[in-house]
Amino acid sequence: MKACVDLGGTKIAVSLASVVDGAHPAPLQMRRSEPTVKTGAPDAVALQILRMLAAACEEAGASEQELEAVGVSSCGPFVLKAGLIELAAPNICGGLAGPARGLPNQWTSALLETPLREKFGTRLRIENDGIGALQAERRWGALQGIDNCAYVTWSTGIGWGLCVDGRVLRGKHGNAGHAGHMFVSDGPDYLDALCGCGNLGDLEGLVAGNAIARRFAGAGYPDAAAVLAAARAGDAAAVVIVDELCRVMGRALYNVVVTLDLQRISLGGSVFWHHRDYLLPRLQSHIGGRLPSLTDGFELVPAGLGERVGDLGALALVS
Repeated sequence: MKACVDLGGTKIAVSLASVVDGAHPAPLQMRRSEPTVKTGAPDAVALQILRMLAAACEEAGASEQELEAVGVSSCGPFVLKAGLIELAAPNICGGLAGPARGLPNQWTSALLETPLREKFGTRLRIENDGIGALQAERRWGALQGIDNCAYVTWSTGIGWGLCVDGRVLRGKHGNAGHAGHMFVSDGPDYLDALCGCGNLGDLEGLVAGNAIARRFAGAGYPDAAAVLAAARAGDAAAVVIVDELCRVMGRALYNVVVTLDLQRISLGGSVFWHHRDYLLPRLQSHIGGRLPSLTDGFELVPAGLGERVGDLGALALVS
């Protein structure tokens, strides 16, 4: 039996998988999900994961010692301290951007690997959630057989997993693909775009799900779902907002496509997924037709694994 942990800025989901089939993802069992804890000591997130895994094993009638492997697909960025991964995640650690961001802690990093490694030893594997989802999409989803590709999540945050020439890119601390923190504007129109990392005007600070809620609640749209639903219903103000969100996100996608010479990107995440038919052509319009030597033949597609991509990303790490 393998354990799967999908650690995000909004929620943590854990599940167990007893069988791994090379052609198909294993059925997930004993799944449970909780809001990610953001109060207490900096080891609170790791302790939450341990508690949830213990509960899942108990429900399954299994011992944690029986787990063959534990895959953790986690939001980032990561920092290494004494060679062990800690989280410096903008949507979890309130000490990065300070009180203006509104997170209820002063953590600049959160313990992750140390408590889990003490419990599971060499059975543990931790990767950025963009890499986990990329691996799952390449194995079971919309990126099968594609050597130059990326997975992108448009959700609470903006996450990326990158693959060039069949090689998954990781970087010095496992943070390759944090294109959500590329600067896309520093103009006066975006003074409301404070990212949890402390940047003002980066991609995540402008278009991530939590950014949409912060930026447009005063206009009557309390969250991303509200502004997208209003745009689809023909609300002129909401259409302007969504078109601008797609312009920013579309240009970011274009930048990565031409930088890495990609064949395909699969898109997932809660902001995108529930309105994918509306958003996909708007995003494509900022890529297709520009610099044909690099964009001809490129495809932007919905994630083949849909809403399961986070859970299956953790499974792919240990399969």
